[in-house]
Amino acid sequence: MKKEPITPIRRQYLEIKRRYPDAILLFRLGDFYEAFEDDASIVSRECEIVLTSREMGKGQRFPMAGIPHHALEHYLAKLINKGYKVAICEQLSEPRPGKGLVERDVVRVVTPGAVVEPGLLKQKSNNYLASIVIEGERCGLAFVDITTSEFAATELDLKKLGSEIERINPAEILIPKSFPLDKFKPEALRVTPFEDLWFDFETAKQTLLRHFGAISLEGFGCAHLPLAVRAAGAIIKYLEENQREALRNISRLSTYSTESFMLLDAHTRRNLEIFEAERSRRSASLYSIIDFTRTPMGGRLLRKWLGQPLLDIQELERRLDVVEWFVREELARLEIQDLLGKIGDIERLINRARSANITPKELLSLKRGLEIIPKVREILERNPSLSWLYEELGSCDEVVDLISRSIADDPSQNVGDGNVIREGFSAELDKLRLISRNAKKYLADLERKERERTGIKSLKIGYNKVFGYYIEVTTPHLHQVPQDYIRKQTIAGGERFFTLELKEYESLILNTQERISELENSLYKQICNQISEWAERILASARALAQVDVLCGFAEAAVRYKYVRPKLTTDDLIKIKGGRHPVVERNSEEPFVPNDTYLSSTDHQILIITGPNMSGKSTYLRQVALIVLLAQIGSFVPADEAVIGLVDRIFTRIGLADDLATGRSTFMTEMEETAEILNNATSRSLVILDEIGRGTSTYDGLAIAKAVVEYLHNHPAIRAKTLFATHYHELTELASYLPRVKNYNIAVMEEEGKVIFLRKLVPGGSDRSYGIYVAKLAGLPSPVVRRAQEILNELERRHEKMEVTPRREGEQLSLFDGRAAILKELEELDLNAISPIEALNKLYEFQQKVKRSGDRWS
Repeated sequence: MKKEPITPIRRQYLEIKRRYPDAILLFRLGDFYEAFEDDASIVSRECEIVLTSREMGKGQRFPMAGIPHHALEHYLAKLINKGYKVAICEQLSEPRPGKGLVERDVVRVVTPGAVVEPGLLKQKSNNYLASIVIEGERCGLAFVDITTSEFAATELDLKKLGSEIERINPAEILIPKSFPLDKFKPEALRVTPFEDLWFDFETAKQTLLRHFGAISLEGFGCAHLPLAVRAAGAIIKYLEENQREALRNISRLSTYSTESFMLLDAHTRRNLEIFEAERSRRSASLYSIIDFTRTPMGGRLLRKWLGQPLLDIQELERRLDVVEWFVREELARLEIQDLLGKIGDIERLINRARSANITPKELLSLKRGLEIIPKVREILERNPSLSWLYEELGSCDEVVDLISRSIADDPSQNVGDGNVIREGFSAELDKLRLISRNAKKYLADLERKERERTGIKSLKIGYNKVFGYYIEVTTPHLHQVPQDYIRKQTIAGGERFFTLELKEYESLILNTQERISELENSLYKQICNQISEWAERILASARALAQVDVLCGFAEAAVRYKYVRPKLTTDDLIKIKGGRHPVVERNSEEPFVPNDTYLSSTDHQILIITGPNMSGKSTYLRQVALIVLLAQIGSFVPADEAVIGLVDRIFTRIGLADDLATGRSTFMTEMEETAEILNNATSRSLVILDEIGRGTSTYDGLAIAKAVVEYLHNHPAIRAKTLFATHYHELTELASYLPRVKNYNIAVMEEEGKVIFLRKLVPGGSDRSYGIYVAKLAGLPSPVVRRAQEILNELERRHEKMEVTPRREGEQLSLFDGRAAILKELEELDLNAISPIEALNKLYEFQQKVKRSGDRWS
């Protein structure tokens, strides 16, 4: 069968598409970006636009979907947010009649992790491209934000990778093609397989050395971290292929260690609602409550600090000193906040200048931001102890002067139309502008002169790109046209002419305008290149401004919310007086009731907290964790007083959740989270446990909960400070034989059949959950509530009878039946598997159980 020939434009499309098979190709055709075939189907579906077709060869029609060129960013956002890779193919030459096919090629490839368009970015969030290499139980991780120049790499244990990925929250992750995709959750991460070659150590090393123009990686701190090198090198190669212009922004690589920061796993981030509120649409996140930053840089840095609480007490004290000064010096705080509010996103603006994607108006925004730096520095210099901060705020007067001299006060958006470069900056450009203005004035005068000469009042001189300048005369006046007019074009309602004089000036004007466009574009590019030479200094100042912004915001929160400066120590102690939940107190309709906390590895290691549903147990647990977290990012805290011994990790096991996608039940998920805590907690950790064992039967759950508490108490390598909220009132008995376990409860008051939640933590255990009362408040039908109360009364009577009646032979033992339980535990104890200190702890535990059992042994 004879194959139909394809059109030149179809051939051009196929040649370009062949180079980008895994991307949606948006092919510029006039005022539209067109997608064809499978790409068209995707664009039509995801962008909700009509799927049409186009003939490209005799009898050959192909599916097509078009996007208006002026709306590209809007539709690009939809595709990128769905995880697609998009290749933008532009027209590189002007279409001219009879000049053949327009030259076209891909000018950039946009992927979720390599976005530079301002409209596709969140101002106060980074957009990271990450790369992962896994080898055994170790892995290399690198990530970059091409809009802010941040590029970092590390090596870490595989078990910590998930938490670090959760912290970074990358828009896209590169992995070797040979790595099995099922290692990642596709619904949670955008994973892009990349050629294994670029993850090879030697290849990645040479890629990095070539990019940075270095002869060694020693200066980057990663020479002895091969997995980190492999991950970082793959990122650079990926950008070379997809965002080559953005590589100019990547001028340094920092190496870090996760050991320098408090590790927050995914469960903890969600349970504490640090960045997102999940429990209620009306509730807020911690980030939203304390975010008083005035700049995008400050907002991004606050996110980073919240995700990486410090373990360095000296650095934390430096931050707290600045916050305290801003709290004390209200005028300085208000002045700086006002100045910061006038600063744009300096980090992203300077990087847009480096990649030549910055608009003239954005250059003016950059100038305004840089002009404010000396004013901020002047305020900070009032306090000599802040020298470490204001010395990082280097002035950029040269850049301010350059932009002031070169860019017009009100430039047009398009470079090349002659209205961007300030008059006086380029003598040649000024001369061309004068010629253009005089020529245009001449044309205006010519139109007036020709009207007078011909007597045709409606005569006008016009211009279009195809026919150039012309004299237009309507049909009724064609008999008045002079003989020196040369016919150019017939139109509806008249004709167009030209004269030799008009043709001469047309050539002058067009040549002048073309030269103006070329020269202005050239000058603008030179200006951007000159500004780029100052990029590192500008970025350093931007980072310092971000710190000022965050610390000033901390002070604003402290003043508004009555936060206090925490006292930080290296002791295993958390002592909080009048602590409050930073989010709940801002959203509660009733006055928040503060509570004290005392946790110490020596005497108050584990607090068993009982109390009714809705009494505030979970709020209390979370508030302690959030106070510690705030202290370890350098913020004041919601309390009357706070002594915080730095913790290495905060673990949380809160609430009920299942994972239907993997077939794990609520209880299995609960046990997996608990196992992670018990296997990773240390003596310097803070553990928050809420309702362990509630996902299974009462006896099973109670047994597991008791064993967990004993393990945390007795294991010599753990002894983590623990808050354990529970409805198992039997657990309060643990305090009688575990010396570092203490009982507390959330107080309630019963009055005329009603339960009043006092929200106050008091010593001692609670013996009731008031679950039926809460069920009544929730609206359960009255017959159900009454029947539940009858059943509860009967169960309580049976329990009391079992406690006073001697056990008959063969009768089932209660969980805490003293003699049999202790003898069975003693019989099963493996003396070869415990340490001396554990043996002493067990002996003490048995002794306390015997004393407690009392007459049951008779």
